[in-house]
Amino acid sequence: MVQNLLSSSLVFKNMKIKIYGTIILPVVLYGCETWWLTLTGECRLGVSENSVLRTIFGPKRDVVKWEWRRLHTEELNDLYFLPNIIQAIKLRRMTWVGYAACKEERRGACRVVVVKPEEQTPLGKPRRRWEDNIKKDLQEAKWVDMDWIDLAQDRETRQTLVNAVMYLQFP
Repeated sequence: MVQNLLSSSLVFKNMKIKIYGTIILPVVLYGCETWWLTLTGECRLGVSENSVLRTIFGPKRDVVKWEWRRLHTEELNDLYFLPNIIQAIKLRRMTWVGYAACKEERRGACRVVVVKPEEQTPLGKPRRRWEDNIKKDLQEAKWVDMDWIDLAQDRETRQTLVNAVMYLQFP
């Protein structure tokens, strides 16, 4: 049903963007604060978002050949002015890091994130953890020198970091 609304020519593009932002994105991003994403997962999310945006904005008439063609990713980024899905995930993760790095170690989120497991790890390449994603996000925002737990427990510094991540253009 939502697919029919997004591909319909009777609905304006602004309404399609509102439908995407209020119906599709919250469903896709539910619980994304706790995900650990690999590069493959980020690419797949970006591809699926671009597919939805291409459905919303439709094809474009090429000026030189006078043929219809798909919109390129750069054109989609110019038309869709809101943060992309990867930026939204990183922003939500940075806002949730304060809750996860709580001072009370008996709370569930803190135990899951901070406490190291006592089980033996499997052989091979180690899996990417949630903490690794946080450290990578901090590197991209140029906040490398600080420990993420100390940073998350200081409310003012965390808000500054969230603003830095919000306005940072991720590739």
